[in-house]
Amino acid sequence: MKALVFAAGLGTRLRPLTDTMPKALVPVAGVPMLERVVCKLRDAGLGPFVVNVHHFAEQIEDYLAAHGCFGAQVAVSRESAEPLETGGGIRHAAPLLASPEGRFLVHNVDILSDLDVRWFLRQDDPASLATLLLIDAPADRYLLFDDDMRLVGWTNVRTGEVKSPYLPDFDPSKYRRYSFCGIHIVSDAVFDKMAAWPDKFSIIDFYLSECAAGTVRGVLAPDLHLIDIGSPAKLEEAGREVLAGRLG
Repeated sequence: MKALVFAAGLGTRLRPLTDTMPKALVPVAGVPMLERVVCKLRDAGLGPFVVNVHHFAEQIEDYLAAHGCFGAQVAVSRESAEPLETGGGIRHAAPLLASPEGRFLVHNVDILSDLDVRWFLRQDDPASLATLLLIDAPADRYLLFDDDMRLVGWTNVRTGEVKSPYLPDFDPSKYRRYSFCGIHIVSDAVFDKMAAWPDKFSIIDFYLSECAAGTVRGVLAPDLHLIDIGSPAKLEEAGREVLAGRLG
């Protein structure tokens, strides 16, 4: 299965490190995030890879070339004018993601975890539009699922905001609340459905627009250890966890 690694973000929360390098090349225990993610997925049997780039794109391309693409086949999807967010980034990379399998994995570059990738691949429902990896963890924002783990909505519990195709009668308290991990398996059927969307859009907004069909599903990863490297403190924590052997 092909895999898309999101590496186009500006990494503003990691400044000043990202004033001179892309977030994807910020090292965790001496190894850039991008290398850690690609190698983890490669070792689980995924590939070829697509890496989307924008901020300091040349640095990422040069690093890939200098390191032989980590022994994998890697294509680059350039978002030259501006980052296209998660939905726009997937659609922009469509020509590079086509495959006979008709499905691909998406992974944020700033997510490190102890995920058993092969286990997650086995949980995928090939009839679904997407399979989202979830954790049960405290957060402000949650995706909402029914008892069959079909996506039905989104809520921000701090502000009370709710998004769902079932509004205005939708009651978020009746559904399961989980946090999305930034790792998902996607059907290439999304590309036709994305045709009318603007160049830049969120994949979560797209999934919410499609969830009434019941084909966006979630998989809960029990006991998953995961760090979203969104701050210098989280970067330091991730380094400690990698050195302790608790993150891959």
